[in-house]
Amino acid sequence: MQDLEKLREKVEEVLGVEIPIKERFPEREEIPDKEEDLRNFLARHTDITLLRPTATKEEIQELCEEAKRWGFYSVIVNPYYVAFCSELLEGSGVLVGVAVGFPLGQNKPEIKAREARLAFQEGAREADMVMNLAALKNGDWKMVYQDIRGIVEEMSPCVVKVVLEAGYLTEEEKVIGCLIAQAARAHFVKTSTGFGPSGATEADVRLFRRVVGSSLGVKAAGGIKTRTQALALLRAGANRLGTSTVSILTSEEPQNPSQFPY
Repeated sequence: MQDLEKLREKVEEVLGVEIPIKERFPEREEIPDKEEDLRNFLARHTDITLLRPTATKEEIQELCEEAKRWGFYSVIVNPYYVAFCSELLEGSGVLVGVAVGFPLGQNKPEIKAREARLAFQEGAREADMVMNLAALKNGDWKMVYQDIRGIVEEMSPCVVKVVLEAGYLTEEEKVIGCLIAQAARAHFVKTSTGFGPSGATEADVRLFRRVVGSSLGVKAAGGIKTRTQALALLRAGANRLGTSTVSILTSEEPQNPSQFPY
């Protein structure tokens, strides 16, 4: 892999923009020891998700009830359920997030941007969008940038997380993807959708953090089922977690592994 600074300069040259380095996540909170404090801490740093295409309204309602009960940061759902979740979670303090371009990221930028805007209008306050990996691998960095930037503009001032689906990428491609997301002024880079060939790894979290520094958040998602996994990923540098089970709060091993399966 090329030197990080050389890659940064190359991305800036190709895109014709300067990659911002403003500190938006300057300090990570200390992980508490006491059980109740730890449980609350994990909930505040976690998005709970239900993105399975066959999810019913009853299952989504149960997801929202669990999110309110435990105090999760947000609920992430497909666009079809954004308005429903916004109604269920109104006044609860739990945000609604939307999956954009899930799970392949291959829609045209205009379609993704419109999808994000409609979700924003229905109450979504965060968007987890999948990067166009084909464009990234083809070296079409401007397309990748425009794809992300369009969603950032449509969701402004709300948070946009860029999913790199790291299991498909080389280390250099991961670095370039992070740099492009940073250039497009996204707020987070995210490891995976949960639909790809691999989930969150400590190695990817450390790499993402090394690339973006404190200017972006890092979200670890995909296959996180236990508290041990969750804590290891937070210690590796993640600011946010994504999971489909409450087991990271309640037990070492999930009592019901398919509670909210993708």
